[in-house]
Amino acid sequence: MKEAHYLTPLFAPASLVVFAGDRNAPEQLTPQARALHEALQAQRYAGTLQYLDVRTSGTLAELAQTRADLAVIALPPADVPAALAVVGRIRCRSALVLSGGVDEALAQQWRKVARREGIYLLGPNSLGLQRPSLRLNASAVGPLAREGSLGLICQSGALATGMLDWAVTNGVGFSSVISIGPHTDFGLNEALDFLSHDPHTHSIAVYMEGIQNARGFMSALRSAAFAKPVVVLKAGRKPAGNAAAQTHSGAIVGSDEVFDAVLRRAGAVRVRSFVALFSAVKCLASRYRPVGRRLCVVTNGGGPGVLAADWANEIGLELAHLSPETVAALAPELPPLATLCELVDLSEEATPEHYALALGAAFADRQVDGVLAIFSPKFGIDATAVAEATAQARKKASKPLLTSWIGDASVLPAREVLRAAQIPTFRTPEAAVGAFGNIASFHQNQQLLQQTPPPLTGMLKPDIDSARLLIESVLAERRQTLTEMESKTLLAAFQIPVTNTLLARSSREAMMIATQIGFPVALKIDSPDITHKSDVGGVMLNVHSGAAVRDAYEEMVRRVASLQPQARINGVTVQKMARLRRGREVCIGLVTDDPFGPVITFGAGGTMIELIRDGAMELPPLNQFLARRLIQRSRVAETLGEWHGAAAVHVEALEHLLLRVSEMVCALPQLREMDINPIITDETGAIAVDARIVVREVAAAGGHDARSGNYYGHLAILPYPERYEQLWPLQGGGEYLVRPIRPDDAQMIQRLVRELSPESRYFRFVSPMSELPNSLLARFTLIDYDREMALVAVHQERETGEDGETRLSQRIVGVSRYVANPDHTSCEFALVVADDFANRGVGARLMLSIMDVARERGLSEMQGLVLASNVKMLKLMRRIGFEVRSVDDDVEFKLVVHPL
Repeated sequence: MKEAHYLTPLFAPASLVVFAGDRNAPEQLTPQARALHEALQAQRYAGTLQYLDVRTSGTLAELAQTRADLAVIALPPADVPAALAVVGRIRCRSALVLSGGVDEALAQQWRKVARREGIYLLGPNSLGLQRPSLRLNASAVGPLAREGSLGLICQSGALATGMLDWAVTNGVGFSSVISIGPHTDFGLNEALDFLSHDPHTHSIAVYMEGIQNARGFMSALRSAAFAKPVVVLKAGRKPAGNAAAQTHSGAIVGSDEVFDAVLRRAGAVRVRSFVALFSAVKCLASRYRPVGRRLCVVTNGGGPGVLAADWANEIGLELAHLSPETVAALAPELPPLATLCELVDLSEEATPEHYALALGAAFADRQVDGVLAIFSPKFGIDATAVAEATAQARKKASKPLLTSWIGDASVLPAREVLRAAQIPTFRTPEAAVGAFGNIASFHQNQQLLQQTPPPLTGMLKPDIDSARLLIESVLAERRQTLTEMESKTLLAAFQIPVTNTLLARSSREAMMIATQIGFPVALKIDSPDITHKSDVGGVMLNVHSGAAVRDAYEEMVRRVASLQPQARINGVTVQKMARLRRGREVCIGLVTDDPFGPVITFGAGGTMIELIRDGAMELPPLNQFLARRLIQRSRVAETLGEWHGAAAVHVEALEHLLLRVSEMVCALPQLREMDINPIITDETGAIAVDARIVVREVAAAGGHDARSGNYYGHLAILPYPERYEQLWPLQGGGEYLVRPIRPDDAQMIQRLVRELSPESRYFRFVSPMSELPNSLLARFTLIDYDREMALVAVHQERETGEDGETRLSQRIVGVSRYVANPDHTSCEFALVVADDFANRGVGARLMLSIMDVARERGLSEMQGLVLASNVKMLKLMRRIGFEVRSVDDDVEFKLVVHPL
């Protein structure tokens, strides 16, 4: 038996109490109240429904008899606090306020009342929610939606209304429709979290306009996208570029590009228009799941097929080619004019039978990830019959099928056949290809989602203390921009290769330094007030003699002083010219986004950086997989292979630089902007020639406060907490590793559950299930380390393969976890240990370790429900100090509690 989500009473209530005024006096009601009364009366709600009036709500004794999961309030603003007070008296813990135009100050007053009464508040400025499976329409967004598996979260009431109206004629049903406005208490993050756990919801569509809590949003979105497909349409795209930026990267990257990176890393798919959202919703409603990017186009007309192929190429999809074996088997069955090269063009003579054969072959071919069937009206060919054949073929398919029946009146019945079969159909081939692109992007983003890198890599340990001292000294001087010398020192502390740079304060010093380090040299002006040295003639390259260095120094200082008389000039830096053969120039940068924090960028470097505007980006922390994908997304990636006679660059060296920058970002919350530009790279390696770094003071909470567990408060994604890894001796011999769980542990967790005895599985899950469903497996393995923790005990075992070779393999033999309660002070735990590792100290160690983590995070109490018949677990709990209590009204369970 799976416990209900703590917000089930709010989003899927079994009982309702309504404060919406007298429906017999509509002239006295708010517009939302009139809509609510009409919505509730249109169908019979599956739960219990009561109406209360805040002015004549009865005695306290009568109120004490009222019970409800959710209170719906649609009253004038002056009456809302009184209604919330009544909700608190009847011990209802969830409230929905239907209203519009409520400002932040008034919303804050209502939130204070709700929190005082212990109420989860959705609203104000919400148009309500719908739960079609309960026949619940507690909203002002129109008639109750058709029941289905799509969850919709919308920050615009008008858009929610439009989508529900569209869904009626397109056969799309919903598990939940949740309207969220500005200034809400419980909102987008909580709705995502609920739908990710909701068994009625198989996919989620989100329309959003703003984010209040970046870490909470990222956590909820990643959790939801790991379990179910999520598509997001965000309004309010801002132009790229920031006039206040002090680095090239800061000028290139705008908030909208960062949001792209956020969704990509979270595993969700972003669409750019209302029409594209509808297209994606069609696919989500059909329950298509992640696939690759190879699309097979089956058509009876060359023109529409070519349009589809062109658009596939435009958005980065691959046109799937049938295997030679498939072609050999299929060709004799098709019309003579059919071709099976780039497209599966069945020719104008294609019949329903030909479509069925071609679709079946494409579904069976391993080189195909998805299929697009296009039909153009042809004389003598029944469009509806072809649609029926397509629908029949779909029943045997395990891959996405999308369709485009081109035309209007003559193909309307055919489209109805496809809709009835829940096959997404589009008016144009391009729209269908775009929809498949959304599915494919979801597949790609899932790979990024499952990356949980640690803050530090396994490379040489950086000198973090020296780096912090350098930043503190700069800030103590009331400066924010590091000099080139300071910037390179910071990079060197993190083992990033830099050109040796010395500061000359006179032309004579410059000449002597250059003579010692060897010619040719580069000279650069050193000034904290000059952002781009080249713009003021502050860079001289390939200087070949001492006299030339002396003259260049004096001319450079004179020119810069003339162009920027207010700039402080410390002198000129001298460095030996980096001589990488046929090297390419790239740039690694850092920008800080509000609200998502630091973002790492990679792209073309040198003086053309802002013109080329090459800024692929990724959120830290990075691992090698993420670093490689970041490089591949950049424009400059095309020049990093063999290019114009130059050998391919050492890509691993660039990946290591990105990992080092990730380490810097995680360890140093003061970093705000950074350009390492140019980095010169060739087949032998990479070296940073110049760097500019901007720092800011940060609040103490944003740093590394181990007592609160807030090690990385400046990051949107909490790194894998490797500090909890510990090796322990195993009673009876051997040892095992206790470490935090990772997404790639899913199969080992499934093996652990499968190999438990039926009794052990029942004790842990209170269910006879023999294995975890995929949604629950995803929920258990991709966790938010900020609000929950799961520790696994990993034992190394020797296995003999079919070839007789003995190999070491890892096996998870136990899991302990806690999830913080909504009060943020207590948590609930769970524990399971493999039967063959019982009584060997694993269970006790997992519990003590998870208690240490919860204590570090500032939680004050750990509790859990244990079956009264689970004698061994209760004995263990008593042994490690838990108090065992009875549970009111349920003799089957015991409550075990331990103060932390």
